[in-house]
Amino acid sequence: MNKTKEKVAFICVHNACRSQVAEALGKHLAGNVFESYSAGTEVKEQINPDAVRLMKQLYGIDMEKSQKPKLLEALPPVDIVITMGCNVTCPYLPAKRREDWGLEDPTGKADDEFIDFIKTVEGKIIELRDSLTK
Repeated sequence: MNKTKEKVAFICVHNACRSQVAEALGKHLAGNVFESYSAGTEVKEQINPDAVRLMKQLYGIDMEKSQKPKLLEALPPVDIVITMGCNVTCPYLPAKRREDWGLEDPTGKADDEFIDFIKTVEGKIIELRDSLTK
C-alpha cells in the first residue's frame, strides 16, 4: 500500500529554535511516517546556536546544513499544524488536525534545561508518529 505521508508543520514565532528542533527530530525519528516542516510569523537570521550545537551533540544532526528560518508563506499545504506554545496569537493555517505543545522557549537557558526541552520534543515526536501509524 503506497499511502501519501501526512505533512506536519511546526510553528512558532521566530522559527529559530523550538520549531526547528521539532522539524529536525520529525525528519530524524519519523521521516518514514510524516514529512516535517517548520515556519514562523517572523524570522531570525539564523537557527539558535545552542539548538544547533546540542542537536549535533545528541543526534548528529546539523540543522544549519538542512534547515533555515522561514515564514509561514514558505510552507506547502499541510495536514497537521503543531504550535510550540508561542505565548502570542498563533496564526491560523488550514489543517485537519491541530495541537499546541505549549513548550517554553529554551533560548538562553543552561544546557541541561535545553537538553530537557529537546528530550521533551523527542517524546512528543514519537507520540505523534505512533498516533499516525495506528
